[in-house]
Amino acid sequence: MSSALTDLFPHPIVQAPMAGGVSVPHLAAAVCEAGGLGFLAAGYKTADGMYQEIKQLRSLTGRPFGVNLFMPQPEYADPGAVEIYAHQLAGEAAWYETELGDPDSGRDDAYDSKLAVLLDNPVPVVSFHFGVPSREVLDSLRRAGTFTLVTATTPEEALAVQLGGADAVIVQGVEAGGHQGTHRDNPEADGTGIGLLSLVAQVRETVGIPIVAAGGIMRGGQIAAALAAGASAAQLGTAFLATPESGANAVHKQALTNPLFVRTELTRAFSGRPARGLVNRFLREHGPYAPAAYPEIHHLTSPLRKKAAASGDAQGMALWAGQGHRMARELPAGQLVEVLAAEIDMARTALSGKADLR
Repeated sequence: MSSALTDLFPHPIVQAPMAGGVSVPHLAAAVCEAGGLGFLAAGYKTADGMYQEIKQLRSLTGRPFGVNLFMPQPEYADPGAVEIYAHQLAGEAAWYETELGDPDSGRDDAYDSKLAVLLDNPVPVVSFHFGVPSREVLDSLRRAGTFTLVTATTPEEALAVQLGGADAVIVQGVEAGGHQGTHRDNPEADGTGIGLLSLVAQVRETVGIPIVAAGGIMRGGQIAAALAAGASAAQLGTAFLATPESGANAVHKQALTNPLFVRTELTRAFSGRPARGLVNRFLREHGPYAPAAYPEIHHLTSPLRKKAAASGDAQGMALWAGQGHRMARELPAGQLVEVLAAEIDMARTALSGKADLR
């Protein structure tokens, strides 16, 4: 099964699917052409928007690629807490001269429609975030020739992924930028995430399916360490966010290495679900009061984030980034894959040399 995954791409390097317009076809194509696995992010897109990006990517590369879907979310948010947070954000709306979004704009992210497209027009790989799909869905994709992956943030979640019938698990450490792919959003678990290498080792002893390690990885040496811990490949997001092919806002790219932003933090401020981003004014002022309410808070803050980005105001944007953001390199995506692959080889050679000296 491990070879079924790694046979799809020569280098054990996966470009993370970053929603919000970052993981565009040109980025995924560049990664695929260089020997990694490029991904499109279907989150927050319509089914047709996803399909059009798949068509564009296929025109740019004939190599295997992946598409990521968000799982529909259960209704457990407290409407009163969402309303209170909306009142708190009234000043932000006035500052950016916009209205707050409708928190009831939808919960399922057009999940069924996107699945229908992916079954009618199969792609090589599909991954899922925020939960485990039904066995029926995973079996249908397998019959269509699609390899499936599901994100997990604990050994227990990884076991649920294996029992659910996925082909592989994406093991996401707490260092990861963007949303934590927890299967259930439990506010009592905030701040209890597991570091990537410890998590990979624990999951390796829990499941038998291939592991893709994700979380704060920026260098080939880190990939080699994840592989040594039991992973078959590594998934990198922030490292590719800084590339010219990335669709990220220029202000977001610059912020990764801007000395003004010295650390990251997990916050619910922008979406109502724990997500790691650079600490800015919005995160500091609103993070402590944001309720556990996804996607309600995501919809509520969407106009604010868009206006902040349009005006180049990094202090009002969701600057998603992993803990290794200061190590970002402004290299073309294909070149970055090649550099990472060379660093993996160097790390493995060094490790082998140390072993020979024993």
